[in-house]
Amino acid sequence: MDGINLLLDGMSAALTPMNLLYAFLGVLLGTAIGVLPGIGPAMAIALLLPLTYTLPVEQAIIMFAGLYYGGMYGGSTTSILLNTPGESASVMTAIEGNKMAKAGRGAAALSTAAIGSFVAGTIATLLLALLSPQVVKVAIQLGDPDYLAVMLFAFVAVTTVLGSSKVRGFASLGVGVWIGLIGIDRLSGQQRLTFGIDQLSDGIDVVVVAVAVFAMGEALWIAAHLRRAPARITHVSGRWMTKEDFSRSWKPWLRGTAIGFPFGAIPAGGAEIPTFLSYITERKLAKKPEEFGKGAIEGVAGPEATNNASAAGSLVPLLTLGIPTTATAAVMILAFQTYGIQVGPRLFDEQGPLVWTLIASLLIGNAMLLALNLPMAGLWAKLLLIPRPYLYAGILMFASLGGYAANGSSFDLWLLLIIGGLGFAMRRFGLPVVPLIVGMILAPRAEVFMRRALQISDGHLSGLVNTTFAKVVYFFIVLLVVAPLLWSKVQRRRTPPRGDDTADHGDGDARRQQHANSEGA
Repeated sequence: MDGINLLLDGMSAALTPMNLLYAFLGVLLGTAIGVLPGIGPAMAIALLLPLTYTLPVEQAIIMFAGLYYGGMYGGSTTSILLNTPGESASVMTAIEGNKMAKAGRGAAALSTAAIGSFVAGTIATLLLALLSPQVVKVAIQLGDPDYLAVMLFAFVAVTTVLGSSKVRGFASLGVGVWIGLIGIDRLSGQQRLTFGIDQLSDGIDVVVVAVAVFAMGEALWIAAHLRRAPARITHVSGRWMTKEDFSRSWKPWLRGTAIGFPFGAIPAGGAEIPTFLSYITERKLAKKPEEFGKGAIEGVAGPEATNNASAAGSLVPLLTLGIPTTATAAVMILAFQTYGIQVGPRLFDEQGPLVWTLIASLLIGNAMLLALNLPMAGLWAKLLLIPRPYLYAGILMFASLGGYAANGSSFDLWLLLIIGGLGFAMRRFGLPVVPLIVGMILAPRAEVFMRRALQISDGHLSGLVNTTFAKVVYFFIVLLVVAPLLWSKVQRRRTPPRGDDTADHGDGDARRQQHANSEGA
């Protein structure tokens, strides 16, 4: 009940005219950004971060949170009308949603996506308000070895889940850790990894890295693969949801929420895996499984609810432990750090009004998004008609302005260009970007926790595993590494000969769609 009372207090602060304005601005920008393929919330927040230094912290964070939720909503529009997911988490929606649109049921597909997102987002935000204080009570009792174990778990989980190769994932993580440790060692005062360049003594600004990797690298990658043909948009047609559509959608909405929220709260790399699981679950439980692959409404309702529930779930470890589980959550940590706020267990005590205003604004933004997306889906889709060269040239310009505005240094522009080229190369060779940014943010903190734990134990490694909590976390780390290897061996033994291959074609379509998106991203 304490969480609900604090949420009501936050609601009264969030309902002030200026906070409502920035919440609306956030969801408006988020929806537009979610519609445009390749421009996700992480890139948008990274671009806007240097430009919001003059805003009060409360209004900036509210706008970024609205942008985060709005990006989840907007991605479904292009998935359904264009078969081109604006966000990677909307891949599953495209499979059934676009088939519905082509069959003249685009309005019903957009409706179940918008209402499902609203239902899941609202329930998940209430769960966030209820669970966060309980997680904080546990987190305050943790010691340095425990926090080190949790951060190592985040490293391994993000690295092993994302991408098609664990080696590439660990390579990306290694680059992020290396960038994060550049500068002066806090204990010895010695420069490290600076290569004799004085400007690197204070380290590389995380805002510069975020803008370079997410905005510069992504824009260069997409510009290198521009399609010359104009986008072909399926017009919104057909009736809005019928009584039968509601009866087939409400259970997938609730199941999607139940799948998405816990997955969002663990470092599993985002909503791609839970949305895939939701699609498979709805296919197995559907009363009309023969419609899957031809435009089943359950295949839209479930994944969309999962997507938004996962977005709210990712805020639990972000606000309580200071650990990001997605790229957008990682950039939001940078937003807090820009204002001198350390995200973690003390956040609720030191910045309680800010946190509860933020959570309340998510509920308000969710209602705004429903009003924006239901009647205006066709209008949002027309953003795809913007010529791509103009769009990505504008992104590069804002990226350059943002990188320079971070510190007012021309040296940062060179860093922006170099790290942006690195981001382009990572996409070219299939290295996931999220481990890099997570490694850069968490590596300095993990180093502090490790050194403290070793100092307390007089340098004995046993000091890193001298608590029950740390031992449990390390057990799960080993499980994360070993379980996929054992599962792949079991699958090889069970794989039937080619002549007896009776694999499910619908599941294969889902996997191919997901793989194609990961290759493009």
